[in-house]
Formats: sequence, structure tokens, C-alpha cells
Amino acid sequence: MRSAIFLVIIAFLSCNEPARQPAEQATAQEPLKAPYAQQFYDSLQVTMDAYYDLAEGLSQGNVTYVDKWSAMLKQHMDSLPVQLLQVDSVKLEAIRSATGSISAELAGILGEETIAEKRAGFNMVSDMLYDIVQTTGLKGQTVYRQYCPMAFDDKGAYWMSRSSKLQNPYFGNGMLGCVEVTDSLKY
Repeated sequence: MRSAIFLVIIAFLSCNEPARQPAEQATAQEPLKAPYAQQFYDSLQVTMDAYYDLAEGLSQGNVTYVDKWSAMLKQHMDSLPVQLLQVDSVKLEAIRSATGSISAELAGILGEETIAEKRAGFNMVSDMLYDIVQTTGLKGQTVYRQYCPMAFDDKGAYWMSRSSKLQNPYFGNGMLGCVEVTDSLKY
């Protein structure tokens, strides 16, 4: 029993260590290209703002706030003008499929009752949305990919943030410091 408590304390302390990649180092890179129509990027930025608000709601453990921003994010995903992307048909279909999957997952989040179930859905949304942002870019923005190794029974989980601020949507106020910035995309 004592060793189990000791391991939990060690794990908690290790998650409160500073991120392995300082924000200053992460933003020192050359900006990546974001070559598509400004109208697409304007819509994607509104979508990302709703995503960031959803992450904040999960960090606070506020189910009402999570439902509000899940619905808003779903609405923005459904209206994202992917037809403006000038990419080959295979890549365009992959992006359309991802937006549809994200929308379906957000509908699932709205149907879940507990914050734990909503967080599990958010994990899937985060991974798919990150893939879209990597593929299309986000003009004039830096997106920080963050990670908590203790999420979901130590399987770990990622999410995105508009800053390198330590915020954890998977543990809420219980472990806000369990965050590592693993990547940053600056466009």
C-alpha cells in the first residue's frame, strides 16, 4: 500500500516538472506555410477558438460550458469551407472525412453525461483536428500541442493550446500541471 502511494506521489511530481521544450525554443522556428484561401483560414480560426474554449471548459470540469463549446465547435466543423482548399481529391476527401468524424464525435460528447466520458471524446477530437491543422496550416497563428502522460490510466493524451500555458483538460483542477509541450506549429 505504501509503495502504491509513493508511486502516485512520484508520478504527480514528475508531471509538475516544466515542459521539456520551453515555449521560447518552440516559437523560434521558421513559420510554416499556410497556402490556402484566407476565407478558409478565417473559418478555421473561429473553429480553433471554439476548440480552445472547449479545452478550457474541460480543464474547469464545467459540464455546461463543455456542452456549449462542443455544440459551437460542431457547428463550426460542419461549416468549415474545405472546398476552398486547392488540394488533390484524395487529400480533400481525407480532410472532409476527418471533419465529418470530428462532428460525429462532438455529437457524441453532447450525448455523454459525465465529464470523464466527455474528456474521452475530446481526446479523439484533438487528434483528428491536429491532423487537419498540420495538413492545412493556420495562417498567422502558433498552435501548441500538449501532452499529459497520466491521462486515461497512464495511456497519455494530447490536446492543442493557443499558448504554452499549463492547462490540462483531462484532469481539470486536479492536475493542471501535468503538461508537456511536445510540438508547436507556427504559420
